[in-house]
Amino acid sequence: MLKIIINGVNGKMGSVLRAVIEAETDLQIIAGFDAKFGDAPLPFKFYTNPADCAHGADVLIDFSHFTAVPALLEYCLRTKTPTVVATTALGDLERARIEDASAQIPVFRSANMSLGVNALLHAARRAAPALESDFNIEIIEKHHGKKTDSPSGTALMIAEAINDVLAVRKDFVFGRHGKNDECKITDLGIHAIRGGSLPGEHSVLFLGPDETVEIKHTVFSRKVFALGAVKAARFLAGKPPGLYSMDDLLSAGSV
Repeated sequence: MLKIIINGVNGKMGSVLRAVIEAETDLQIIAGFDAKFGDAPLPFKFYTNPADCAHGADVLIDFSHFTAVPALLEYCLRTKTPTVVATTALGDLERARIEDASAQIPVFRSANMSLGVNALLHAARRAAPALESDFNIEIIEKHHGKKTDSPSGTALMIAEAINDVLAVRKDFVFGRHGKNDECKITDLGIHAIRGGSLPGEHSVLFLGPDETVEIKHTVFSRKVFALGAVKAARFLAGKPPGLYSMDDLLSAGSV
């Protein structure tokens, strides 16, 4: 039985993750962390502050807010609990703390837990070098109106991954406006659209002379992120200290 703690248990993703875990016979939620109380009592121990929890688990899954990550990592280091960080919009401070923590405990980090998005990422990385010299590259992402960060962490992850495989790195351009906005081959445009209840959509466009290649991924339910996080938790449990990613999970055939 894999014992799990959920950070952000009363949030939207925390609720979806809880339902996914409770449907599995070999997984057990032993505690939940959240800064706020939910509408109903939980059938496991609940803490508003991770520091108040004295015990660890086989793995912790974090779907919370980036500002909560440093304190969460302190708890994981104290209890030697492997952690899956699925929280988005991480800044330099949070990423540095994750890097430091991974020297002592196993940490799995991904800007997007969807297996489909990561398949898109692999496809874009393979296409980019072949099309680099003649094709403009643009990324469009769409999310619900309540998403506060833009562009999405996933869009930035895709852009960075593409840049890493190019012979000459491109300059990121966020949105386009103006009367003299030349689209340069050295630019990589990233555009954010917000509204309605869209869970998420990402498109990578390679725009060349007389032809266009588009790689697109659309999410219809938050459940895909929870399923990916559970796969990451299964993969991470028992691993030695280190920083792990979706590339490691996919390479291990753990999907």
